[in-house]
Amino acid sequence: MAERRYPLLPGRRRRLRLPRPPRLRRGQAVALAVLLLATLLAAWLALRPPPRADPVVALRDARTAYGLGNYSAARNHALAALASRPQSQPALLLLARSYLQLGDGLAAEGALSRAAALHEPAARLAGLRARARFLQSDWPGAFDAAATAPGDGEAIRAAARARAMQGGSATAAQDLLAWLARAPRDAGAWTDLGRIRLDAGEIAAAADAATRAQRLAPGDPVALALQAEVVRTRYGPIAALPWFEAALARDAYYHPALIEYAATLGEVGRNVDMLAATRRALAARPGSPQAFYLQAVLAARAGRGALARDLLQRAGDAVADLPGAALLAGGLDYARGQTERAIGDWRPLAEDQPLNVSLRRLLGAALLRSGDIQGGLDQLRPIALRDDADAYTLTLVARGFEARGDRVAAARFLDRAAIGAHGGAIAFTSDDDAATLLAAARQAPGDPNYLLGVIRAQLAAGDTAGAIARARTLVAASPGAPAAQIALGDALAVSGRYADAAQSYARAASLSFDEPTMLRLVDAWGRADRPRDAAAALSLYLGQNPQSLVGRRLLGRLQVQGGDEDAAIETLEAVRRIAGNRDAALLADLALAYAGSDADGDGAVASRYGRAAYRLAPMNAAVCDAYAVALAAAGNLDGARQLAAKAVRLAPADPVIAAHARRIAA
Repeated sequence: MAERRYPLLPGRRRRLRLPRPPRLRRGQAVALAVLLLATLLAAWLALRPPPRADPVVALRDARTAYGLGNYSAARNHALAALASRPQSQPALLLLARSYLQLGDGLAAEGALSRAAALHEPAARLAGLRARARFLQSDWPGAFDAAATAPGDGEAIRAAARARAMQGGSATAAQDLLAWLARAPRDAGAWTDLGRIRLDAGEIAAAADAATRAQRLAPGDPVALALQAEVVRTRYGPIAALPWFEAALARDAYYHPALIEYAATLGEVGRNVDMLAATRRALAARPGSPQAFYLQAVLAARAGRGALARDLLQRAGDAVADLPGAALLAGGLDYARGQTERAIGDWRPLAEDQPLNVSLRRLLGAALLRSGDIQGGLDQLRPIALRDDADAYTLTLVARGFEARGDRVAAARFLDRAAIGAHGGAIAFTSDDDAATLLAAARQAPGDPNYLLGVIRAQLAAGDTAGAIARARTLVAASPGAPAAQIALGDALAVSGRYADAAQSYARAASLSFDEPTMLRLVDAWGRADRPRDAAAALSLYLGQNPQSLVGRRLLGRLQVQGGDEDAAIETLEAVRRIAGNRDAALLADLALAYAGSDADGDGAVASRYGRAAYRLAPMNAAVCDAYAVALAAAGNLDGARQLAAKAVRLAPADPVIAAHARRIAA
């Protein structure tokens, strides 16, 4: 019998034999040894401290970089020189100047304090210290430092900038002009003057100063960035991009230009490039609040609300004063149902911008949602009482009156919402009369805003001749201010002189071609029966602002009116995909565009758009007319005739509606 094996009982142990390692050939052994030595050498080179730079060479390189306008490199070379020779006063002064050019006032004052500790004369540091304090928003500190160095250009520049930030733009400009009369080749002073003029809305004077600064210092990224901002204001974001790129070609990590460049890229829809620019800004200045804010804007556009909130929190209080940041924060809170927080974000902004219709609409809706009916109506009623009030605002006001139990007022505003806007855009009127506002204007002769208020009050009172005369006076006093040209254009438009108004708007557009100016210009040319000029103005605007929904919406309407239905369909559908399906006028234009198209089945599509528009605004004459045209294109002539007759009853003096009705009835 075979012997049994029991695995748990000790038995004979078998030796475990390991495989013998392969023998290395001599060449392999040598290669392995060389590889090991190379690894050890690389580790030693990586871990050993870097050799100290020659302070003389580093300082020379810093001066060269500073002269070329590469302030980031100048700062780095100056820091390298100080690492080897920390007592070098020339390196400290150059470091401070580099920080000032980069806009870092806190770091600049730190370098100046180190220089003062090394017994650098206080008079030599005073002007630089004044600029450093200005960059830290310490206006009294800037004045105090500048006062210790009378006649110093740096001190005069810092004091002027601080005075402008406190509302004294005219005095600040005069101070700089007096200095430039003595030092006409001071490019930095010209740059400061251009910045003050730009912030004050004196675009022509700002452009002149920026051009002078750029000619005197063609490689200075500070001057190039200012020129870019002026060009962006005058002509649009696309025209400004090459100027920003020229500034960054000099200093790739110039933080102020990177921030403005990123914002401009966002305006033209280049979101990927915008994100890359913000990342470069964070590399240039870690923790940059402006960069985090712009990234929050990008995240919000992409629908990533949680990420946008996180980035906005990382930006911190440094962007709290930015209107865009407050608007974004409120929008994110409102989307999450945190209505009270949204109100807290928007209320201070609305107090600062009482004429901002969009902001008042948002705040009013939030107040109504929170239960503050009276507060919501206080914000919304001034908008709802205008002839150009939109259906959404009118509906909100109606719901507010319903909540108060006033069904008569609610019905009145709901009826107006069903009719839609029936007038052109107007400015808010003032609670004060023209005489009171004129007395206030005389007390502040250097502030044109008071005169603008007087002109608005005169127009509200029906004194168009007086408003035109006062607006001409304002234009003569401030020919380079677009606000003055717009005030004159508004006065002329109210008096029915649309061709003259368009000329004034065109002059304003040559100074600042923004969206409100474009809308005024296109409308004035259209009312003056010059559609080609209206189309040219719109085309010019869209060439610089291709992302503008308002501009594209207006282009689609002009294409419909001009008989280019296929192009109108493409334009308006792109707008609808972004704006949604709650705009009755947009849906009506789409109905007209599809009704005029020759493609098979477009009549049915037109009727669907017409029906959707009619549900939103059944008493709007233009909507009824568009629905009638769409039904006729779809072959439903009986329904088309009924709606055409309704449109004629609602707008008996409209020649376009009458022409459509005659064609449908034929």
